[in-house]
Amino acid sequence: MIETPETGRDDASPRAAGASMTQSDADLWFVREVLPLESALMQYLRRNCRNRADIADLVQDVYVQVYEAALIARPERPRAFVLATARNLLINRVRRDQIVRIEAVADLEAVNVAMDEPGPERAVIARDMLRRLQSALDRLPARCRQAVIMKKVEGLPAREIARRMGIAENTVNRHLTEGMLMLADCLYGEAGETGSNP
Repeated sequence: MIETPETGRDDASPRAAGASMTQSDADLWFVREVLPLESALMQYLRRNCRNRADIADLVQDVYVQVYEAALIARPERPRAFVLATARNLLINRVRRDQIVRIEAVADLEAVNVAMDEPGPERAVIARDMLRRLQSALDRLPARCRQAVIMKKVEGLPAREIARRMGIAENTVNRHLTEGMLMLADCLYGEAGETGSNP
């Protein structure tokens, strides 16, 4: 079949959805399908945009993104695509507005950033607790202490502890149980005794 100018140019029927378009096809599609949606787009933006002064810029951003996307693949439902693009742009603006630039803040304390450093009371309490824990660990039998340190400090599994100590896994579990009970008795028994004395 030989193409004539009338049949070769198919302005009457649009290209299939998802197909890429030439720039002239995209121009025609944009004028025919997207520009008539401007009132719906404006209504959507007025309802959802925090800053009314941004609406004109947002409309232009939506148009640019929709047009560029149509050059790659024509959207099946232009109205849904335009409104989804507007929604995504609004979300991106909200996210961007929530970011505080470090250059904008001269003093970090002005932003009330929570510091990770403990206060003096917490530091004293933590040092005291570490001293008590070290003292309790020193009271454990050597094999129990070794198993507890490998498990609780180094985070090793019982199988690896057994391999390193050259003992059975059941023996490791027994050492851990005995060691933890002795530690609890040393730490919390002392606290109970000191707390009960007048």
